[in-house]
Amino acid sequence: MKILHTSDWHIGHNLYNYKRVEEQGAMLFQMVNIVKEEQPDVFLLCGDIFHTPQPSPDDQTMLTEAINEIHLACKHMVIVAIAGNHDSGKRHEIFRTPWQTLNVNMIGQIEKNNLDKHIIRVADKGFVIAVPFYGARDITREFYQQLLGKVAAMNEQNLPVVVMAHTTVSGCDFMGHDQIVDEIVGGIETIDLSEFGEGYDYLALGHIHREQWVKGSENRVRYCGAPIPVSFDEKYSHSISLVDIEKHGATPVVTKRTIENCHELVTLPTDGFAPWDEVKELLRIFPKDNPAYIRLNVEIDDFLPQDAQMEVARLTEDKACRYCFTNVKRRTKRRAEDR
Repeated sequence: MKILHTSDWHIGHNLYNYKRVEEQGAMLFQMVNIVKEEQPDVFLLCGDIFHTPQPSPDDQTMLTEAINEIHLACKHMVIVAIAGNHDSGKRHEIFRTPWQTLNVNMIGQIEKNNLDKHIIRVADKGFVIAVPFYGARDITREFYQQLLGKVAAMNEQNLPVVVMAHTTVSGCDFMGHDQIVDEIVGGIETIDLSEFGEGYDYLALGHIHREQWVKGSENRVRYCGAPIPVSFDEKYSHSISLVDIEKHGATPVVTKRTIENCHELVTLPTDGFAPWDEVKELLRIFPKDNPAYIRLNVEIDDFLPQDAQMEVARLTEDKACRYCFTNVKRRTKRRAEDR
């Protein structure tokens, strides 16, 4: 079974009041082209499709047009999309029935008494167990093991078994995420890998924006990461994952496809903080034709100059870049004395 694994599109996300329609559209265009080239058997979209549970009509139109184009790029492909913690589970399923005519399965809510809802058979290729985000702590190993047990009883051809979920697994690299408090990342409590039970070949995860294998999973559990950055602190490449699984029990083989962002997120200086005059010079020499979002990291003794915002406006007035904000850090007493 050949899988395209993606998540965390965050359609409708604004960056410091800048609408990201152009770059999100470019991301989706690349997604369609990858599907055309690769012709996967199944397309997994693992939650946080929208940035808010009440997306605007324009954001909903962007999604429906993208899903339709992805379907047309590979008509035999089964699409499975689960709701994440940023999505509305109920809204996710409003058009579930008509979507199924296009091989699209929208799974937004948990139904413990209807396990069949969460099991999607990809004809002669494998099984997908789709578990959307669920806030309560009663979705535990028992629920996953019930689903895996049911699939095992159906799997006479020894086909690959894939689970998809949107959650936080302990021990991962959470770089770029805010709202990290104790064992909560991005509003979701961490759970142990063992909670997902046994019997799957690949666990496709969403929620963490940095692509990575989960430690201790023997390369069977993966966050594909967000396809474009959501914050300046996501200082890493962004991609989708193509996964090949030969048969049930085989080790997944993963290939990454990088997604290019037409509006990169740039921090000046790129590493650490610098005095205001040095940061101004970096902004002055920043290429005029680079339509990047800009964050400034300034080190100060007391306060920024009163005309700092006017200076930024003057230095960027003839540039394509988009100034977002200035991050300020006071020097320690020792460093101030050294200067």
